[in-house]
Amino acid sequence: MIAAEVFDRHRGRLNAVAYRVLGRVGDVEDVVQDTWLRWSTVDPATVEDPEAYLVRVTTRLAIDRLRSAQARREQYVGPWLPEPMLTTPDVAERVALADSVSTAMLLVLESLSPLERAVFVLREAFGYSHAEIAGFVGRSEISVRQTAVRARAHVEEHRVRYDTDLATRTEVTERFLAACAGGDLRELIAVLAPGVELVSDGGGLAPAPRKVIVGLELVSRALLTFAGRLPDAPSIRLEQVNGGPAIVVYSAGTPSTAVVLHLIDGLVHSIHLMTNPEKLNGLTPGDEKD
Repeated sequence: MIAAEVFDRHRGRLNAVAYRVLGRVGDVEDVVQDTWLRWSTVDPATVEDPEAYLVRVTTRLAIDRLRSAQARREQYVGPWLPEPMLTTPDVAERVALADSVSTAMLLVLESLSPLERAVFVLREAFGYSHAEIAGFVGRSEISVRQTAVRARAHVEEHRVRYDTDLATRTEVTERFLAACAGGDLRELIAVLAPGVELVSDGGGLAPAPRKVIVGLELVSRALLTFAGRLPDAPSIRLEQVNGGPAIVVYSAGTPSTAVVLHLIDGLVHSIHLMTNPEKLNGLTPGDEKD
């Protein structure tokens, strides 16, 4: 089997690993391309386990890329959110996989070190053994076990258990969209939790609050104000984004806004609003990922 065929067979897994480690669509594409360049110089017949080889290269490249990205983020303007990405419908139906790619989980993973994040993702999202991960990251199995325990404890301490029922999330997202589009303050308030927070990421490149907004009245009015400033005749769709329903606004076929809702007991507790044009490339139709 030629090198390209082997690589294409594993490309989906490499994209999935890189995205969960990085949370940045553009960086994922670069890492997977660099993995291909390295693979293209290898004779596949000499590699006993191509998946292990490719995941190892992808993981190490992603860790290096993440270290550089975290340093650059110190100069980021306003709140930072992971880049949203269109996902296939079956991801939402697999709860564990959907959770690992949700923007809420990716945000928690940002507080881990690059090594901790890679170990956590490989273990919890993809089920690799500690021995396999040790080979991927170039550490001893004992060290990987300790890192996995530490990372898992950190995630459990900081994560919020949001609703995972797809039907509920879809219904609330539809109601939220209808209320915003119709300027219906009462209906909007009906789907929001009292302590709801709005986290907006414009990166200084698009209109967005530069601080997190908290509270029913402030958030609802901010949302209606934002909805009233959308471009003329926008195309607004309910898409599968990061393993669940989300609102995506397209202007002339280009994504301009993404809204992801996180629910607890059927009410919206957290809203992730992305308007940074440099972080919306993963929402181009036809580019769905697993």
